[in-house]
Amino acid sequence: METLVYEKLDNKRVRCGICNHFCTIDEGRRGLCNVRENQGGRLISLVHGRLIARGVDPVEKKPIFHLMPGSLAYSVATVGCNFRCSFCQNADIAQMPTDQNGLIQGVKVSPEQIVDAAIENGCASIAYTYTEPAVFIETVLETAKIAAGREIFNILVTNGYMSREVINLVAPYIDAANVDLKAFNDDFYRKYCKARIEPVKENLKLMKSLGILVEVTTLLIPGLNDDPDQLAAMAAFIANELGVETPWHVSRFHPCYRMTDRDPTPVSSLKRAVSAGKTAGLRYVYTGNVPGIEGENTLCHNCGRVLVKRMGYGVSSAITADSRCPDCNSHVYGLY
Repeated sequence: METLVYEKLDNKRVRCGICNHFCTIDEGRRGLCNVRENQGGRLISLVHGRLIARGVDPVEKKPIFHLMPGSLAYSVATVGCNFRCSFCQNADIAQMPTDQNGLIQGVKVSPEQIVDAAIENGCASIAYTYTEPAVFIETVLETAKIAAGREIFNILVTNGYMSREVINLVAPYIDAANVDLKAFNDDFYRKYCKARIEPVKENLKLMKSLGILVEVTTLLIPGLNDDPDQLAAMAAFIANELGVETPWHVSRFHPCYRMTDRDPTPVSSLKRAVSAGKTAGLRYVYTGNVPGIEGENTLCHNCGRVLVKRMGYGVSSAITADSRCPDCNSHVYGLY
């Protein structure tokens, strides 16, 4: 399929408009994501409708905590990513085309089949996840339009590097997004992700302004992005620029892919991040990848009542039908 947003240049070159890399691609070559190819002056998606992964997940696994807690999400992905994170947790599929000489794998599945499968499996939402949705944005848009018409929620799990034009195109059909804010300095993004931080920050603000329910995730990596000053600055950005109601998930790192020289994140670092979030005024700060500690419950920001109790993926909710705390009537951010 021809790429949704791109510009034709001279000598059959093209400039991709899908993400903030804005790759200029010569004829016969691919962009940085390795899934879009210039074929005779036309930029073609090699992964449109070719799913490498699909399955039923608890929506909390995304993680999305403030859209239909306890419900199921039908999760889909193609191969490919526009980042090169050395700590990639799904590298076998996200980095497949880059690490395996351009290899593209996947099963042809139509948008209608994706929506039908979501409904058949009792899912309240479809999550575009596992890899980066920007690389298969044409499939996302076609599927999300159908899903929205059939009262199925749509969720992006993204690195936040899409172009503004693409975000504006898909926003009318997207209900929620979990966006990775991988660190709070550009050096980290450039060195470990081969990207930049400013587009991510701007896109977070744009998504929030467009009415998308935004949740933020940061994977804390010991010695790289867990400095207390950096965590305080990140928490302040979320609170001041996105709003104190914006959930922040602070997740534990485990060695993987090309970053096996660091230990898992100490629980003490996660607790420091939670403290930084609370100090900044954030109402909902969660810890992830650490079973057995109280860090995934949703509490009323006003009276402290446990509104959503989570044990693994077991969920019980006390939030009222109009999204309020049953004790003090305070509004709870989200879609319930």
